[in-house]
Amino acid sequence: MSNPGEADTTPITRIGQMAEYIATGCKPRERWRIGTEHEKFAFRVRDQATPTYEDAIRPLLEGLMANGWQPITDRGNVIGLSRGRASVSLEPAGQFELSGAPLETLHDGEAELENHFAELKPVARALGYDFAMLGFHPTATRADMHWMPKGRYAIMRRYMPTVGGQGLDMMLRTCTVQVNLDFLSEADMVEKLRLSLALQPIATALFANSPFKEGADTGYASWRSQVWTDTDPDRTGIPRVVFEDGFGFERYVDWLLDVPMYFVYRNGTYHDVAGRSFRDFLAGKLEGFEGQLPAMGDFADHMTTVFTEVRLKKFLEMRGADSGPPAMLAALPALWVGLLYDDAAQKAAWALVRDKCTSDIFSLRETVPRMGLSAPWCGRTARELARDVLTIAEGGLRARAKHNGAGEDETKYLAPLWEIVESGQTFADRWRAANLREWRGDVRKVFAASALYGFQPEMSAAVGA
Repeated sequence: MSNPGEADTTPITRIGQMAEYIATGCKPRERWRIGTEHEKFAFRVRDQATPTYEDAIRPLLEGLMANGWQPITDRGNVIGLSRGRASVSLEPAGQFELSGAPLETLHDGEAELENHFAELKPVARALGYDFAMLGFHPTATRADMHWMPKGRYAIMRRYMPTVGGQGLDMMLRTCTVQVNLDFLSEADMVEKLRLSLALQPIATALFANSPFKEGADTGYASWRSQVWTDTDPDRTGIPRVVFEDGFGFERYVDWLLDVPMYFVYRNGTYHDVAGRSFRDFLAGKLEGFEGQLPAMGDFADHMTTVFTEVRLKKFLEMRGADSGPPAMLAALPALWVGLLYDDAAQKAAWALVRDKCTSDIFSLRETVPRMGLSAPWCGRTARELARDVLTIAEGGLRARAKHNGAGEDETKYLAPLWEIVESGQTFADRWRAANLREWRGDVRKVFAASALYGFQPEMSAAVGA
């Protein structure tokens, strides 16, 4: 989740201002960029223990500061880093997140990932830690996870259990990869948002990488995705409003104003207003802030508390995929850039879903977490639809004709997704098979199998972790 930033103090005097604020995200094609974000579970190599803030997470952050990262603090605690337009932030249980800079090509994104992992490796090694590249923590209970000292998380921790059964699991035990993409105009935003919401379950199926919970097989391809179905119905899932006639920036704002608030941020402090109405805030009637009107920074903060499968801000965030190994972190932006950054590809992809009922889209969202690529879709399967989607995305990337120094275009980043579609085996399927045949039910072995660096336990003992 986001680090606290500098608030825009421009007062909101009319509702249309908020729609205009989002509309400032419209950009000509030559200014379109790609921003990739990913999360990962830190674990102590010698015993797979979850990290505490003081013993591991803070030292990891401070270790990176030697590479020019600047600290972001919350009540004196380092809870994130910034460098240029990139940042490192923490999820509630210390899931380590890189929010990459807006970049022009997927090749630039690959270089950014490689640099991040190279910078992080010596710091993690010295502490005796590695990172599990999975979508849901495979062994830890909620009680095993350690809360990070971020003000907004205390508010969410109190509120989440009042609106869903698994909100705390979402906060503590999930990791995702997402890509942030631009749009040309309001009409382009609407088509991109509808298309990406309709196809987000396909991304969930392709990136399924979370079959285990508390040391047992859940029977789901993506338990992370299932957790989101029982988190908070007011701010998650696929908003029906997006598919209604007349949808646009103003209609989105109207919907957003009815999403309950979490907090108001003032002078470095998060004030708990969870469950209360932003409409009341606009009317000067927010309890505890009577007579005060929100600023644009308050609205920007409120937008970050919406967790739909695709989130609209001044850009679009694709949020439906489990985290995974580096090749999959590069494949996620490749999939969506291929579909949405070439006109012909976007039209072809839209043709796959434009005549489908919203009930078909919701049905696929409901079945994919358990069934993955085998989920039914309008007389076909998610796997068959995924093959069509990848074919279109590959054409879109080829048309972009962005080459690296070796003369390779961006289609190379789709290779792991093609392997999954052709084999029918997601990472979740592979872990499940290994657990049955090789691990003999010892789910802890997934840590070594999914580790970012593959540090050995004897190395951890040698450094005194």
